[in-house]
Amino acid sequence: MTVLEDARALHGDMVRMRRELHARPELGLDLPYTQERVLAELAGLPLETTTGRALSSVTAVLRGALPGPTVLLRGDMDALPVGERSGVDYTSTVPGRMHACGHDLHTTMLAGAAHLLAARRDTLAGNIVFMFQPGEEGPGGAGLMIDEGVLDASGERAVAAYALHVASTMIPQGVFTCRAGTALAAADSVRVTVRGAGGHGSMPHRAKDPVPAACEMVTALQAMVTRRYDIFDPVVITVGSFHAGTVDNVIPGEAVFNATLRTFSRETNARIKDDVTALVRGVGAAHGLEVEVDFGRMSYPVTVNDAGAFTHAETVIREVLGEERFVESPRPGAGAEDFSLVLDDVPGAMLMLGACPTDRDVTKAPANHAPEAEFDDAVLADGAAIYAELALRRLDSAAAESAAESAAAETVAT
Repeated sequence: MTVLEDARALHGDMVRMRRELHARPELGLDLPYTQERVLAELAGLPLETTTGRALSSVTAVLRGALPGPTVLLRGDMDALPVGERSGVDYTSTVPGRMHACGHDLHTTMLAGAAHLLAARRDTLAGNIVFMFQPGEEGPGGAGLMIDEGVLDASGERAVAAYALHVASTMIPQGVFTCRAGTALAAADSVRVTVRGAGGHGSMPHRAKDPVPAACEMVTALQAMVTRRYDIFDPVVITVGSFHAGTVDNVIPGEAVFNATLRTFSRETNARIKDDVTALVRGVGAAHGLEVEVDFGRMSYPVTVNDAGAFTHAETVIREVLGEERFVESPRPGAGAEDFSLVLDDVPGAMLMLGACPTDRDVTKAPANHAPEAEFDDAVLADGAAIYAELALRRLDSAAAESAAESAAAETVAT
């Protein structure tokens, strides 16, 4: 049987696993139930399995019977602090938590790929690392797993890395998309605190009002991105929260706003923090106010797909599933991913997979992270098969290259 046929034979088991994970979502870096469920799914396979020290990760190494390099496959596992309103009959049983970004599908597809690849161990020329990662939604679980050695888990650095991510909207069900180069934006978060001196609302000249200065900063940041940055290397700054004061007739002593910064090149990402800091402090100084700038909670670099890895993924999907199942992404997405940290060290690619239910209008369906987001189990088998084929064919190509080099060397020697 082919890998795809074997994957489709596993479909029922994968649906059960995915729905069990969906009903019990966990947040951040501590995912005890999810980790336990993954370990149970991998039990009995010829894998070297370890768990994380700083997080509830699972790293599993499959060693092929033949020598060769290492390929890494990653699936993230954490949910979001979102109350579910999808209406599915396996809805979240945990109030205020939901797998609204489809990570339950990623985890299940990667576990399915482990079964598919383990069954082919005797002909496998190299090793495969399965990276089951917590904490993609902000805490930076990929960085912690890298610190704990996931990229070298087989004993040598992986030569390629791949990840899949489902989408609940805009991409038709079953269609894979990818692009070479910048695939997703970098994301940084900033908290700006503007400190002045409070006073009575009737006498602003007796106070140092931080509110208008903070408002000026918000609008100045929007002007900055249109005047300081190339429109073909864009910047997106969104102020998501703004807090100041308690009542209408009291000037507060402090105003605070939080923003996300999105950039699409490493060069612009290297500039943005300094530019934001200089701007808000300059506005604050003009008003005689103190300004504190804190880049804290999240910082993910640009997700950059290797050109060779992109071509490999495109070829694999077209050959395994059909020409119509792959569409090259016309532009980068403004979302961010900590798989970018893996791709900074290992050439590879992140692929998107449409998982919108067919009874919904894909152009209007709720997006990832929405309480109403829904992902169709129908994509599980194909996702697992592509995970497996990406690794298998990458190792096969490495073996073919090695054989060709050996043959050429023998020809020269003779």
